[in-house]
Amino acid sequence: MDGVTAIAGGGAAVAVSFLALTVAWTRPRLRPDAGRPLPPRPARSLDASWLTWAGRAVALAVSAAVVGVAFAGPSSDARNLAPWALFVTFWVGLVPVSVVCGPVWRRVNPLRTLHAALCLVARFDPSGMRAAPKRLGWWPAAGWLLGFVWLELVAPHRGDPRLVGWLIVGYAAVNVGLAVWFGRGWFARGDGFEAYSSLLARMSPVGRRPDGVLVWRTPLTGLMGAGGEPGLAATACVLIGSTGFDGVTRTTYWRDAVDPGDVVAGTAGLLASVGVVALLYRAAMGAGARVSGQAAGEWSSRFAGSLLPIALGYSVAHYFSFFVLEGQTTVILASDPLGRGWDLLGSTGHVVDYGVLTPSVIAMVQVNAIVLGHLAGTAAAHDLALRTVPAGRRLAGQAPLAAVMVALTCAGLFALLSG
Repeated sequence: MDGVTAIAGGGAAVAVSFLALTVAWTRPRLRPDAGRPLPPRPARSLDASWLTWAGRAVALAVSAAVVGVAFAGPSSDARNLAPWALFVTFWVGLVPVSVVCGPVWRRVNPLRTLHAALCLVARFDPSGMRAAPKRLGWWPAAGWLLGFVWLELVAPHRGDPRLVGWLIVGYAAVNVGLAVWFGRGWFARGDGFEAYSSLLARMSPVGRRPDGVLVWRTPLTGLMGAGGEPGLAATACVLIGSTGFDGVTRTTYWRDAVDPGDVVAGTAGLLASVGVVALLYRAAMGAGARVSGQAAGEWSSRFAGSLLPIALGYSVAHYFSFFVLEGQTTVILASDPLGRGWDLLGSTGHVVDYGVLTPSVIAMVQVNAIVLGHLAGTAAAHDLALRTVPAGRRLAGQAPLAAVMVALTCAGLFALLSG
């Protein structure tokens, strides 16, 4: 299959699926109050407090070890574990863990552990000194995530282990300090990584009903309660736009025209990518609202959850091979974290096995991830429309968003296939 055929086929698949949904999917099927309860014993085990604290202890110990290695380990990013642990194992690995297992990071977040310890020692009220304004919503998470992807994709010397160590320490200090002021609830939407994990977890097959019962559910069910949350659409646009920019920087067009070390061009490109996604989404929401006779702001927040499957698809497409291949480096370096000739895991001296994945497998995963992400987003948006849009205006109201999804599918495939 050549590039043009793949791009056209992907866009056509999303367009046809939208039309098929309007005919075959005529009533809401994704019910937040549905799901099959987990057997009592596994459910009790998963909810056990000892499991939570064991996970927190491990997460805190590993985080402290990474920071220690960042400062005390080799000065070269090729030999220091910290940059690989942060940018590959943690950042990319958070995606499959959250989607498969649920909001794991919220449960083991070492920043929550540090905050709890600080409140205990200093006798601070864990609920904070004042409540965070509701209008903040997910906006702090959007800001943190934009800053992190800028660091990952644009910033000079981003692999410097000492810089990585200071960034982790600074990030922890700022967020724990804000949690002291606003209370432990800050982490849910103020800590970019916990927010990222929690949003991805809305697509997990394991979730909770409103009554708190753990259930097996249809993966998109968790998106049905995602409306009306300030900053949620912005957070999703940051995730989609940043991975899209990552794809653009790998194209021959970008490499031929832009110096990889040009921070200004890189920053402008990242902001432009996020901005284009945001503008397309707002334009689609504005058009849909006008057709449906509803307020644009309300319409925009209502369908924000439908962007999350697209963000997931882009993440898988752009980071799947990176995680499987470059992630091996984390294991190799962990065997001798301080560069003293140790062989703790028996992997010292090993090299990355790039034969684990073939180019055809990588291409297949990338194309399917983008297309399936948009298909899932289309399905989620359609189910949301069935709940909230008058019957006679559903097709016209959804059409602008469907058109944007087709455009994003084609653009994403173009960026991938032009690398």
